[in-house]
Amino acid sequence: MTYAASFRHQSWGEGTYELAVEVGSTDDAAVQAVLSAVWAAAGVQGCYGHGDREPEEQEPVPCTVASLKEFGWLFGRVRLPSGQLVACAVMAVRDDDDSDWVDFGVPPRALEQAGVVFQEGAFIRSAAADDWLAGVGMEAFREAPFSLGVIGWNVSGLTDAAYLGGVMPEKRGMGHLLPRDGVVHYGAVND
Repeated sequence: MTYAASFRHQSWGEGTYELAVEVGSTDDAAVQAVLSAVWAAAGVQGCYGHGDREPEEQEPVPCTVASLKEFGWLFGRVRLPSGQLVACAVMAVRDDDDSDWVDFGVPPRALEQAGVVFQEGAFIRSAAADDWLAGVGMEAFREAPFSLGVIGWNVSGLTDAAYLGGVMPEKRGMGHLLPRDGVVHYGAVND
């Protein structure tokens, strides 16, 4: 096993390179539908409640909203398009008044260890990771439609569907998955 796939060798507190999905509801069933769809679309292996223990050292847990409530995060391993196995995680950001988020991501350190190239500059960016996560989001949307997806490093909540009003931003510092007329459209980073 490589460090990229090791739970213990990740800095989970530094955030993840993520697909953050605005569910469009605060209903547990809607959050569960998006959680299940994203987990399946990414092809995540396993589901565990502890990021400080390797999968072999803990019992699997169900990939459910109840498990998220209990553990805060759920962890697994996912195979990148390159074939590299990396650690991944998901969390839910619950909002009593508006819309919940399901954030699925991979620690940047794991992506670097797997050979994913990041662009130099003020922000952590990877076109390859963006495209992969956009594909995950588009496939998940077929099973569980959502209000918005944003892609990048720690991007959850940086914008929302209400703010965008159904219009793709012309300049994008993060990837966008914006549904319109039952179809999700991908706007790659261009700024």
